[in-house]
Amino acid sequence: MSHTAAIIGGGVIGGGWAARFLLNGWDVRVFDPDPEAVEKLAPVLAQARRALPSLVDVALPPEGRLTFHADLAEVVTGVDWIQESVPERLEIKHKVLADIQAACPVDAIIGSSTSGFKPSELQQGAQRKGQIMVCHPFNPVYLMPLIEVVPSPDTDIALVVKAEDILRSLGHYPLRVRKEIDAHIADRFLEAVWREALWLVKDGVATTEEIDEAIRMGFGIRWAQMGLFDTYRTAGGEAGMRHFMAQFGPALQWPWTKLMDVPEFTDELVDLIAGQSDAQSSHMSIAEMLAARDDNLVGMMRALKANNWGAGAVMNAHEAGLRAGTVLGAHVDRVKDISAPLLTVRRAVPLDWTDYNGHMNEARYLQAFGDATDRFIAMIGCDADYIATGGSYFTAETHIRHVDEAHAGAVIEVRTQVLAGAGKKLHLFHEMLEGERLLASGEHFLLHVSLDTRRPCDPAPQIVQALDRVAQAHAALPVPEGAGRHVGQRP
Repeated sequence: MSHTAAIIGGGVIGGGWAARFLLNGWDVRVFDPDPEAVEKLAPVLAQARRALPSLVDVALPPEGRLTFHADLAEVVTGVDWIQESVPERLEIKHKVLADIQAACPVDAIIGSSTSGFKPSELQQGAQRKGQIMVCHPFNPVYLMPLIEVVPSPDTDIALVVKAEDILRSLGHYPLRVRKEIDAHIADRFLEAVWREALWLVKDGVATTEEIDEAIRMGFGIRWAQMGLFDTYRTAGGEAGMRHFMAQFGPALQWPWTKLMDVPEFTDELVDLIAGQSDAQSSHMSIAEMLAARDDNLVGMMRALKANNWGAGAVMNAHEAGLRAGTVLGAHVDRVKDISAPLLTVRRAVPLDWTDYNGHMNEARYLQAFGDATDRFIAMIGCDADYIATGGSYFTAETHIRHVDEAHAGAVIEVRTQVLAGAGKKLHLFHEMLEGERLLASGEHFLLHVSLDTRRPCDPAPQIVQALDRVAQAHAALPVPEGAGRHVGQRP
């Protein structure tokens, strides 16, 4: 079933929303009166196409259809989600929201990207107040998980729940804000830090670069994976938060900060900060900085993903949703046709899989084939539950043959053929392809092992039965070109 999102305002934030929906298979309609809207959105989409597929270890769905429209009523007719990202002026938002509600479905979600206005302010004079809520994202929207979902007392909670479900399906983390408040939650922290940073620069205590380094090299890394309160709880040792507050609580009364005051925004202060900021990063263009930002975000978030922690847990949930309903990982009993090599991997090559030559490095070919082996043995029943009973397959021998290059963003598939499977032994042959182009082959020989004795043993009957089905079906296939090849051997 196809879904359609209407993006009202195609700037940096609107463009990020468009990319997130589009790359998750939604059709996207964009309304923006700027005559250069198409050109301005293009680099955002290019950045998203490069970075977002790198977050997950399964391929994203085929892109939806992107269209641009000059008529707002045409954009919102028959859509499922409308995201308003127009300038932060209440009179403009009221006018746009009124025009939207005059033409959109009554059950469509209307989310506003506003960082400053409360939903009750947006709903003033609205035809259907219950349809409007704040869905405040963080830049880049196509990578950052957090969306602050803010309803007012008049917002239809059923629509809020529906919105949160859709956001999760896109890989977002919807954080429902309990009470309306100016600037919601996250931006209130950012404003406090911003105020203090302005004072530190104005008073000559630190430069913009030194402040950025204090964040990058210190608490910024901790906050990325533990947040504020968990960080301080661990600082209290085994006694936890209570000990931390007893020890450091009195310091809160010391006149350290100027968080409630804002330095006068003079031309001199603007020149001072802008000059220092330009100097600290003048070696990079904005485009280069954005690419580096996305590369670093992907790397950090993939590290969190490996530990199923924070933003990484959100990505794992998104990936599970993408995998659901596909044959990837499904037991062979659920696969309609097992007579051909089985699809065991379908994913994009992530940014951190590439080397100095710009293509996938040797270790990642092994990882992809290892993932294919893991997926195959799970398909015959050797999954986590079975392994917990004390049996598993161990790889005894591997041979990889490199045929062609794979670059970041390429959607690769691995198809797996059983060359032999009987008793303790399992002999697999993998082919990695991009479309019809063969990239590499991997040949793996495995033994079923008892995890108690660490010695080869026969698999459980249900594993034997499932493997035998596939082995018999694949027995009719020709021996693949390259099977049995040793290092240096040529056709």
